[in-house]
Amino acid sequence: MDDYASRQRKPTKHLMGLGLVVVLHLLLFWAISSGLARAFVKKIQGPVEAVLLEDAKPDIPPPPPPPPPKNLPPPPPAYVPPVDVPVTNTAPAANAIAAVSATPQPVASPAPPASPVVKAESVRTAAVVNSANCEKPEYPSASRRMEEEGTVSLRFLVGADGKVVQAEVEKSSGYKRLDEAARAGLSRCAFKPATVDGKPEQGWATMKYTWRLE
Repeated sequence: MDDYASRQRKPTKHLMGLGLVVVLHLLLFWAISSGLARAFVKKIQGPVEAVLLEDAKPDIPPPPPPPPPKNLPPPPPAYVPPVDVPVTNTAPAANAIAAVSATPQPVASPAPPASPVVKAESVRTAAVVNSANCEKPEYPSASRRMEEEGTVSLRFLVGADGKVVQAEVEKSSGYKRLDEAARAGLSRCAFKPATVDGKPEQGWATMKYTWRLE
């Protein structure tokens, strides 16, 4: 009794519950009238597909191979009748002699040996050196004052024109000034050049020059 009396004293809660029920009924009616509920039902149902399953065929093993044939005896060989072959006597006569003629083959005579080629030796002549064909070199003044004397040996190359191309001191006189003066004096000489088969060519020659105070 107390609970019922307390609810009767609070009519606001009762009215709110009644209003909520009315609102829910209105929303349900609107959904049915607008087709929303029908679309929702169709979406839930969806298309139904039928799948046919074939019956699984049992695996049939392949048939066994045929048994090998039994060993049969080979057939007998075919009969071939013999053939008569006539035999002729082809033996030569007992007194027959075969004549053989032997033709001698010509024997080639050996070729004579080739004569060796003899190369003629070249005729060479040496350069002719004559001091008379040279101008007397001037005595160095310093060597004259110091009374230097001596003999110098020169080695020089005579060109094809007879002039001295190159000269060097082979043995010194003991004084460098006298050696250089003698070597320089060869440039004023003219000699007969060396020859090969009569043609002039360069050749080396030697000469001694003695320096002596008079």
